[in-house]
Amino acid sequence: MQKLPPISLVGVPTDIGAGHRGASMGPEALRVAGIGEALAARGLDVVDRGNLNGPFNPWQPPVDGYRHLPAVVAWNRTVMQAVGTELAHGRVPILLGGDHCLAIGSITAVARHCREQGKRLTVLWLDAHADFNTSTVTPSGNIHGMPVACLCGFGPHELTELGGSAPTLTPDRIRQIGIRSVDAGEKKLVHDVGLDIYDMRYIDEVGMRRVMEEALLNLGADDHLHVSFDIDFLDPAIAPGVGTTIPGGPTYREAQLCMEMIADSGRLGSLDIMELNPALDVRNQTALLTVDLVESLFGKSTLMRD
Repeated sequence: MQKLPPISLVGVPTDIGAGHRGASMGPEALRVAGIGEALAARGLDVVDRGNLNGPFNPWQPPVDGYRHLPAVVAWNRTVMQAVGTELAHGRVPILLGGDHCLAIGSITAVARHCREQGKRLTVLWLDAHADFNTSTVTPSGNIHGMPVACLCGFGPHELTELGGSAPTLTPDRIRQIGIRSVDAGEKKLVHDVGLDIYDMRYIDEVGMRRVMEEALLNLGADDHLHVSFDIDFLDPAIAPGVGTTIPGGPTYREAQLCMEMIADSGRLGSLDIMELNPALDVRNQTALLTVDLVESLFGKSTLMRD
């Protein structure tokens, strides 16, 4: 596995795109769980940049199919700039969310960096949800259910063109893993664009090892791997601290194997940690588990492989 460059932690304390309050406390919960110390203990150069600032969450109903669109745009523009700065300095940005709408800004910055560096971007989207809603099919208007659609060019131009042009990504550069909740209208869109989804039934049928082998196939020296990790990817029996719990997710060992195989690829270049909601957690156990899994993502493995 290649030596990883230095790491920057960037907190984004907002639940502006979510349907429940509390993800704004996610960055601090991850710090309390020791994310910086755990990565530093692995010999990595870790700097905590503190928290970004943005609009207060007004908690208003949707307007024209979107909740809080101007504030979501403002937060994502700030995220895009912060992530882009870290990448430009040769660092691995770890975005501490915050709700998953923030991946629009994060991945837009990563995609621009990859274009400038001649790298091919692959996004691993670890999530219970496909996040491919639009204003016409969303049941809620919550933009944390729309980031993949926006990145693929389906959504308000303020978000689809955040980086100056659309789409930021084509669907063939995204691998979704752990999916088990897709809205009816969203399902048609996902099929129409041909999104590469490894849902829980497929994981049950063939196992996490084969899923990750397929998802990571053909990665080489010119590839940049971005992992967008929504904590509700995990089964709520082990990770209750999220706003949208969906039973039947990966077990602890399945999640560990997923992370270890990503680490083995040697291509990890950026990471989002999203939707941790301490208000719904039990003694910060979800944050502690998340730190454990992120350690595996950065090279910790079991027994003699460490």
